[in-house]
Amino acid sequence: MQIQYCYESINRSCEKNGWSNNIRIPMYVFMVSTILATVVGNLAVIISIAHFKQLHTPTNYLILSMSTVDFLLGSCVMPYSMVRSVENCWYFGDLFCKVHTSTDIMLSTSSIFHLSFISVDRYFAVCDPLRYKTKMNVFSVSLMIVTSWVVPTIFAFTMVFLELNIKGTESYYYNQVSCFGGCAVFFSQTSGLVASMVSFYIPGFVMLCVYGKIYVIARRQARSIKDSANQMPFQITLGVNQHVSRSRDRKAAKTLGIIMGVFLICWTPFFFCTATDGFINYVIPPIVIDAFVWIGYLNSTFNPMVYAFFYLWFQRALRMILFGKVFHPDSSRTILYSE
Repeated sequence: MQIQYCYESINRSCEKNGWSNNIRIPMYVFMVSTILATVVGNLAVIISIAHFKQLHTPTNYLILSMSTVDFLLGSCVMPYSMVRSVENCWYFGDLFCKVHTSTDIMLSTSSIFHLSFISVDRYFAVCDPLRYKTKMNVFSVSLMIVTSWVVPTIFAFTMVFLELNIKGTESYYYNQVSCFGGCAVFFSQTSGLVASMVSFYIPGFVMLCVYGKIYVIARRQARSIKDSANQMPFQITLGVNQHVSRSRDRKAAKTLGIIMGVFLICWTPFFFCTATDGFINYVIPPIVIDAFVWIGYLNSTFNPMVYAFFYLWFQRALRMILFGKVFHPDSSRTILYSE
């Protein structure tokens, strides 16, 4: 089979993938479907939380911000990654390659930062409910959201535009990896380890610890409620109300824990390769790493599905959006769940 190049008339042009249409077309169908599901699903979450006043809560503001991250990943990053993955060519210029790579790293990192702060929010809701509203106020939530956007942005764009990701391996990168018409995401030993720790391992470990604590406290609360079932009538009513509130908080924590688990499952293969590839002389094939990138992207696709499956308020909001009821007067004041 004759080798094809991204730019036939230019020396050191990258090789195109020599796949037949039997492989290329299913890949495009899968990736386009993933992109559409990601964009539509997260847009539905954004519209739901932004439109309905009952959903204007600290946790939902964080979810709104995270859905915006996933929406941007699906609409601004994944389409270009699709062309690069299928064709093994980059037709959009070197500058946009750096912008795309920076944005990709930034949004992926921002997503797990949001999940970290959501776990903190759930910790106070379940473990310290009496002081929850004072601790998770507008200022603290705004600070979490700003941090989740600004820190990953500075980290990603600084790393890529200052070429810190290839520092120490410039000779290997320019001789063995770089070619005209390519846009490879490459990390040296140090930068790969640092990026994985900052973007994934450290915040992921924090989340696991926080949710472990939430699980222990929630089990303790459940036993406490069960032990107080034989109280006075007034106390029984009060206990029931507390039980409903705590049950809702535990369910929210469980749901967000599942979202976190999906994130870890989706992104662990990619970040494991990123952290270790430089130490094993880059023996992992680029096509494998690229496949792990798309598995990571699926996390942004799955999040709205988790909301749709577990959150009754999202199911009701989604029905109103699909049937156009959000355009009715005072639809924003619709009660989606009982307090």
